[in-house]
Formats: sequence, structure tokens, C-alpha cells
Amino acid sequence: MIVDIHAHYFPKAYNESLLSIGGRSVPEGARALTARPLRSDGPEQIATRLEQMDDAGVQMQVLSPAASPPYAEKEADAVAAARLINDTYAELAARHPGRFNAVVSLPLPHIDASLREMARGLDQLGMLGVSMTCSCFDRSTAEAEFEPLYAEMNRRGAVLNYHPIQNGICSPMINDYKFTVAVGASLEDTAIVLHLIARRVPERYPNITYVVPHLGGLIPMQLQRLDNQVPSRYPDLPERPSVTARRFYYDTVGHGSHAALLCAWKAFGADHLVAGSDYPVLMAFETYRQTFQYVRECGLPEADAERILHHNAQIVLGLPH
Repeated sequence: MIVDIHAHYFPKAYNESLLSIGGRSVPEGARALTARPLRSDGPEQIATRLEQMDDAGVQMQVLSPAASPPYAEKEADAVAAARLINDTYAELAARHPGRFNAVVSLPLPHIDASLREMARGLDQLGMLGVSMTCSCFDRSTAEAEFEPLYAEMNRRGAVLNYHPIQNGICSPMINDYKFTVAVGASLEDTAIVLHLIARRVPERYPNITYVVPHLGGLIPMQLQRLDNQVPSRYPDLPERPSVTARRFYYDTVGHGSHAALLCAWKAFGADHLVAGSDYPVLMAFETYRQTFQYVRECGLPEADAERILHHNAQIVLGLPH
């Protein structure tokens, strides 16, 4: 069975909470996602979701709030939103044992509060890892101010799932042309890998399992160029950038592109690709079943497709496989 490491769930109360906080708590690219009727916590929506999971051969979804994390300028607002989303996920998992779990959402940019919520989510709620977006209020989450979080995740040997926040890497060359989501999300994925490499985060926090979404954005196509040109700018790197990039895991969300998946497979190897769907985003274009089926259709060796679909996410998350 498949463990979907990249799925989303939008409780109505949480959406309303973010909208009531307003301001920078709802990134421009995520406002439509948060405001439109994407509620997914009604009984009929949960029943439909479980039917779709059964049809796709998905045993479990690992939930996170996509580009609408519980970030707020006021700590109290961020903490209330984080507790709401984490408690809601935990309650859903308790109602449907073995079908749902989650990664802990943190009340950033408030570090001490985030450390407390991380502990609550992992130790009390039984969550499988930690969720962070690629940036927080236009600051890369690889920056120094977030290092206490990395230190704690490293101490715990935690899984860290990244997700774009839909700010188009703060670039008018992306956002002014309305490519914030279509292209900007992939650029955010690319940027967090580059930032982690440049700041030597994996070297200093090697016990974290880093999971990057959407096949790593541009990274699969850049490995040789990074090896050729980055060392002159960062002469103290402990290893070639491609070696560090291959230490991460990348989910299979690729909008059905055989070329993109094959590129990531050749770049990272089958062992570092994990099954993900971006549920329900891609369902505007393909069925939930097809989101995974394309892994078998693109020409990978059968053993590699089997490993990607049925084993790697379980290994990463410490689940039976």
C-alpha cells in the first residue's frame, strides 16, 4: 500500500482562523486557496477522501496545511492557529486509525513557541515529523534564526517536510507575470535546497531527514552545473553540492510529467523518491489514482517503481513496509 507523504487537509475553522488573523499570515499566493470553499472536514468530504484513497491503493495520508501554515506576527495568534490545525489533524487520525497522520505545523516565526509545539505534536499527538515552508515572512527557513528548530529536530532524528508558501521567491519577475504558483512553487523548492547547501545545514544537522516536494523543482537538472560553479563561491563546502542534494528525499508530485520524474530518478536515484500527491490540488487535472499511476507508466524499472510507491515513504517515516 502507498503512504502519501504530501497531502493536505483544510478544516473550515482553521481557514476562518487564518482569515481572521489576516495580514502577512495569509501569503498573497495562498489567499485564494484559503478563501475559496475548500473545506474538507465535513463527513461527506472525509468519506469521499477515504474512497479515493482506497481506489488509489493509499493506506495513509500524511497531512499538512499546504501554503497556509499557522504563521502570524503576534505569537498568540500563531500559537492558537498551530494548536488548532495540529489538534484537528490528530483528531482525524484518531477517528480513522492507520489512515491519517500528520507533520507538526509550527507557529513561526516564534522560535520558543515553535519548539514547544514541536514537542507537543511529536510527543503527545504522535505526529510523524515536522512541517516548515520554504520561507517565513520572506525569510528563508534555512536562515540562522531558525537554527534552534534544526538543532531540536537533529536531536530527535526527525523528518522535516518542506512546502512552498507561494510567494514566488519574492520576485516581481515571477509574481507580476502571474506565475506565482505555476512556476514560483518549483523555484521555492529549488531555493530551499540551495540555501540548505550554502548554509551547510545538512552537515551540521545530519540526523534530520529532509523531504523536499515536487521532485525538487529545478534541482534535478542543475546538479552538474552546481558542482562546476558553486565551489568558487562557497569554497568551504564539505562536499560537492550534488552529493548534499542527493542526501535529501523528494516527493513524486510532478503533475504527471514523465520527463520530470525520469529526470529526478536519474538525478537522485529511486531510493530518494517518495510517494506524494499534493492532494487535492492535482485533482483539478487528474484522478487521485493517476497521480500515483504515472510512476508506473513513465518507463522506470518495475522494481524502482515498486520501491518508490510502496516502500520509501514508509522507511523515511519509520512505518512498517
